Amino acid sequence: MDDVNGFQSIPPTTLADVLGREQVMDIGVRPLWPSAPRLAGPAFTVRCPPGDNLMLHAAIYRAEPGSVVVVQAGDVDYAVAGGNVCAVAQRRGIAGFVVDGVVRDLAEVREMGFPVFARGVIPVPGAKAAIGSLDQPVRCGGVDVRPGDVVVADEEGIVVVPHARQERVLLDARAALAKEAGESLDMWEAAHRARIDRILADNGFEG
Repeated sequence: MDDVNGFQSIPPTTLADVLGREQVMDIGVRPLWPSAPRLAGPAFTVRCPPGDNLMLHAAIYRAEPGSVVVVQAGDVDYAVAGGNVCAVAQRRGIAGFVVDGVVRDLAEVREMGFPVFARGVIPVPGAKAAIGSLDQPVRCGGVDVRPGDVVVADEEGIVVVPHARQERVLLDARAALAKEAGESLDMWEAAHRARIDRILADNGFEG
């Protein structure tokens, strides 16, 4: 858990530099209000069939405190969660939701400050009848997410750190941040200009 907690201070931009595009969710899954707090924690995964939200409603009583509930919803026509579900999740210590789908009661969720990243908002709730899965691999925002992978999300985007690579990624990300902190803008500009000029020259650009 110490390694997981360490990711709270690492921005998704740095993690994306370390991990590459394949571990970054697509831009459709996004914070539902400006300046949403950064979310970081181990994934508790949920798969909901189209039109149904039963499994997410079950998940809030099964996910451990500090978990990020990651949902593969079946569609964007029915909300998988609303204000009361988010309030109970928050009260039970769940860190937040990342939903490849839609939610409702945005004003309530925003007011309580519970981090929710999703594709949007719709006022129509799903049914509670179909069995999906809990704590099994899902696909969310174009990224495969497994239970225990670390999910880090803020206004810059959502990155998934595979469980087996957490320690190495955290070390590399901290090293990158330390290098950044020790580099002035003048130093960065000089190195950047030299690199760009070299690439241009290598590709035959004259100008």
